[in-house]
Amino acid sequence: MTATRRFTREVMTAWAVAAALPQAERVAADLVEQVADEPFEVIWKHFGDAVQVELRQRTAPAGDPKGPSVEVEEWGITFAGDSRVHWARLTLPGSSDRESSEWLEEAARGPHWLGFLADASDLLAGTLDPDMVPAIIAQIVVPRLANWCAVYTSDSALGPLRLTYLWHADEARIDGLRADLSEIQVNHADPRVASTIHLDGAPVLAVPLTARGRALGMMCLGRTDRFTEDVVQFAEDIGRRAALAMDNARLYAQQAAANRALQRSLLPPNEPEVPGLDYGVVYEPAGETNEVGGDFYDLFKADESWRFAIGDVCGTGPEAAAVTGLARHTLRLLAREGYGVAAVLGRLNQAILEEGERARFLTLLHGDITPVESGLEVRLVSAGHPEALRLKPSGVVETVTTPQSLLGVFPEVVFEADTVHLDHGDVLLAVTDGVTERRTGGRLLDDDGGLAKLLAECVGLSARAVAERIRRGAEDFAPEPSADDLAILVLRAR
Repeated sequence: MTATRRFTREVMTAWAVAAALPQAERVAADLVEQVADEPFEVIWKHFGDAVQVELRQRTAPAGDPKGPSVEVEEWGITFAGDSRVHWARLTLPGSSDRESSEWLEEAARGPHWLGFLADASDLLAGTLDPDMVPAIIAQIVVPRLANWCAVYTSDSALGPLRLTYLWHADEARIDGLRADLSEIQVNHADPRVASTIHLDGAPVLAVPLTARGRALGMMCLGRTDRFTEDVVQFAEDIGRRAALAMDNARLYAQQAAANRALQRSLLPPNEPEVPGLDYGVVYEPAGETNEVGGDFYDLFKADESWRFAIGDVCGTGPEAAAVTGLARHTLRLLAREGYGVAAVLGRLNQAILEEGERARFLTLLHGDITPVESGLEVRLVSAGHPEALRLKPSGVVETVTTPQSLLGVFPEVVFEADTVHLDHGDVLLAVTDGVTERRTGGRLLDDDGGLAKLLAECVGLSARAVAERIRRGAEDFAPEPSADDLAILVLRAR
């Protein structure tokens, strides 16, 4: 009951219909008192001159439904899918036009308007989803400034405008309004000022949405009475804030899309079939914008064997991506030229050093896989990378690589390959430091052989299941999201 009362107050306050609050609280309480002892949902709807509360529940209560104890416009029981809806509609004191006028008179005195602008700015700044901004715009101005709002956007400054979102104080009139709007032409107007057009004889205020000198769209407001200077001023002010929020969301989405496209280009284009090998991979870049990470992996064909790699470039962003691209292409090119894994790393080290100031340190585990009758023969080099682990079907876990110098530091380094045999059922695990250095307090995941203990729990699992188990273990190790990229590569001899 307390949660319903609090929700009702928040809704009435947001809709600026505080005069109806006592009656709305009583109606909602009357409906809640009749619910069955099962979960239920309370929904408020605004119809311009009325508000409606709906209580949705799958289980019908015993006994006949009762109407509210206060006077309402109407009430009843309907069914939506498998839910029973007990609803009641309240007439608001005055029409929505009068409501808007009263609000505007109060707003014109100053503090109320400033508070509304601050709330509107917070709402608009609260999302970076370009598809959500038009919906927020419309629901900010309705019913406070207008009976309805239509938001038009375009893909370019000179492109045609299209209706992106439409909202009316009376939801039942949205479809009819949409049909009416399809008959009028909305064009890019003067990006500096609002203008008035007409729809069925009623004025429509067209407010350009312009940010950083670019025309992004139009916000059209409809009322049954004229638009006063205060309304125009308020609408233009919100339009400027809305346009900036829309532009920020678009730029964020474009950057995120570019990062994802670049990241995909740095990862294997497909999952090859390797004879005698079951493998699993997990890759998760860190960052809210899916920023291009420094971790990468690869698995590809080279002559009579197969090559794999998992690496971690120092840093993120374009600089790290450049080294990642250099590493992947160099590994593939030299492998096809017949160079062994140790020779490949020596030449890659030299190529990174030749990048000069643009160079980044790189840790890398690189190896080749040759199917043999008893399983898989693996030759691999660990250049400053976290140790690779082998899991036997008996549950024994052991380190199988010799630590060697990371890449991009010393010009005269010589690498040597380790040879590891994987019997049928053996698992080889390679990870980046996003796993081993996952931190909670002063403790790392790999302290006291933490990674080996996780791997020991994976006896009998497929390669994909092992990779997912390690990922979940790293995620659960600390409550906060990881600030580092994460890559996991699991090779299992069939």
